[in-house]
Amino acid sequence: MRIGELSRRTGVAVHLLRYYGEQGLLHPQRRPSGYREYVEEDVAIVRRIRSLLAAGLNTATITTVLPCLRDTGDRLVPTCSDLLADLHQERDRIAQAISDLQASMDALNDVIAAAPADVTRRAVASLGG
Repeated sequence: MRIGELSRRTGVAVHLLRYYGEQGLLHPQRRPSGYREYVEEDVAIVRRIRSLLAAGLNTATITTVLPCLRDTGDRLVPTCSDLLADLHQERDRIAQAISDLQASMDALNDVIAAAPADVTRRAVASLGG
């Protein structure tokens, strides 16, 4: 199938599919005309990529993780023993990012709460509330 068909079947934009190829996540064959030719398995691979991106992994990490995952239909299962350590590191990185964002939100809430009543009223009025 050509890239447009893969895009339609996965809901992923053509430019992203090309990017996945540049990152080594997809390996389409090239026709003599230069067009990329994808196989049925690429549909499942794109879905795995999207799942891993949604889980917070970047494409560089996905490149190393993807070959070590099997799709059972309802979840991705690691198949390489050394993969779990990498996934634990990624989970720790994401947890730290969440913690940092929560601290930033708490600080912002403190600043907002310290606003005088007249400033708060004007701000609410300007928002249409």
